Amino acid sequence: MRLDKFLKVSRLIKRRTVANEACDAGRISVNGKVCKASYEVKVGDIITIKFGDRDLVARVLSLQETIHKEDAKDMYEIIV
Repeated sequence: MRLDKFLKVSRLIKRRTVANEACDAGRISVNGKVCKASYEVKVGDIITIKFGDRDLVARVLSLQETIHKEDAKDMYEIIV
């Protein structure tokens, strides 16, 4: 699954266009490397999102194309 789509489906970022812009700006990194929106996310990847002066670090637990809002939090685990 593409990185921008994972961020949207998991609801870490609300809209795919915003996720795409964050990737283009270099604010999203996977396993310590800045990645483009087209990066293929795999289970076990560590995603770091820079929100201003704080970082959100999450581990990918599952990949699903569509999911209910209540179950979206089961797709990742917040580390920091």
